[in-house]
Amino acid sequence: MDSNLYPDVAAAGSLAVALEQLAAGLDIRLVTVPGRPPSVHSAGIVASVPDRGPLFVHTGSQRRSFGVSGWSQGVQLITGDTADLGDVVKAGVAWGEGRSLRELHESLPFLGSSELARAHERGPATAVAVQWGLMREQAAGAPDFPEFGLLVDAAHAEPRLRELYPFSSHWTLGFRVATVYPFCAVVAIAPSHNEHPYRVEESPRGDVIGESATAEGAVALAVAYLAAVAETAESDA
Repeated sequence: MDSNLYPDVAAAGSLAVALEQLAAGLDIRLVTVPGRPPSVHSAGIVASVPDRGPLFVHTGSQRRSFGVSGWSQGVQLITGDTADLGDVVKAGVAWGEGRSLRELHESLPFLGSSELARAHERGPATAVAVQWGLMREQAAGAPDFPEFGLLVDAAHAEPRLRELYPFSSHWTLGFRVATVYPFCAVVAIAPSHNEHPYRVEESPRGDVIGESATAEGAVALAVAYLAAVAETAESDA
């Protein structure tokens, strides 16, 4: 621990102890857990509301800086950094009490959240819509890979796929029912490349369901596969 940058943390022996001592001095009840990765340089501040994980905190190496991140059901909702350990304590308390992302930023401006994080806070339907917008932006930003753009456009035009949460993995377009953890792809489509056809898979780099020369054909295969899976599930129920 650099005692020049972090005299308070060095004196306490670890970031977790420094947080607990400062909170106690402010008459604030604060519970810490090991950080990620466990270290004297990191700690987590336990949240008391359901679905919110600990507010994770770590120290910077080049300057005095406490970086924080808050996750809920596998989704990162807030990030930020500050030189003030007292602000970290306040952030941990506010996060743990379930304050909204807007409230967190207004009371502690060093905390920020992405458009997608704010969408997740408003609910699954909004998260899906915003994620589709981000996927289309990604496609538009890859003019050298038009096949990916054609795939995104074709999938977005299909109502059955448009209601699912899209994501990309090495340019393969995957689809999930859930917007939060546990994440599980229900189907995926790899774009055409180097004269290879579009490939429909059970998940990114999973078992191949079928192939098509066009993005529209691949989307149709994916929709047919989802319908068959749903029919099988109904008959087994």
